Amino acid sequence: MIPLPKVRVRQHVNPLSKKYLTPVTPPPWDKVYHQPMQPLHLDIGSAKGEFLLEMATQQPNWNFLGLEIREPLVEKAQELVAELGLDNLHFIFCNVDNSLAPILASLPQGLLKRVTIQFPDPWFKKRHAKRRVVKPELVNTLAKYLVKGGKVFIQSDVEAVAQEMSDRFTENPAFQRQGTEWLATNPLPVPTERETYTIACKQPVYRALFVIGN
Repeated sequence: MIPLPKVRVRQHVNPLSKKYLTPVTPPPWDKVYHQPMQPLHLDIGSAKGEFLLEMATQQPNWNFLGLEIREPLVEKAQELVAELGLDNLHFIFCNVDNSLAPILASLPQGLLKRVTIQFPDPWFKKRHAKRRVVKPELVNTLAKYLVKGGKVFIQSDVEAVAQEMSDRFTENPAFQRQGTEWLATNPLPVPTERETYTIACKQPVYRALFVIGN
């Protein structure tokens, strides 16, 4: 893993607060990526960006896009992108509730092939559940822009959160779950920091993979 500097930032950010209600303006993609027509991997809730920094290093023939609501984390991650000279990785500070659709609509069609949503904020309190990131609207947007055969990988160390995410994708007829049980291993070559920590603590990780059909 690429070592990241420590950044002091609030762990919980309310996506319903006024600060996060304005959709982001998508960047000019031909200025962001050296090869803008490469297949795209989207990571929703990219946190410090460690996962994507490693993925972009290992897979230069893919482009990677991280969306994160905590601005200081995005700023530090973008600094590392520049330091490492990665021209296939970009991070955007945004609220996916209102920015995911315009971002994906601005991309050339047929590029979005892989999406990851890993260890999102569980928002345990019942009155806060509406703040969770995986909502039917998000699933519908991904179904619209993912290419046929495109994949969505989800995981959490909170079974109820993983089950809710899984249910959201299962309810959408565009997605087909791969297998009926939680995945025993991560199909991607890079684990997240949270995944590594959870496994080291001998705690379970709940994973599922969905593929978009017709």
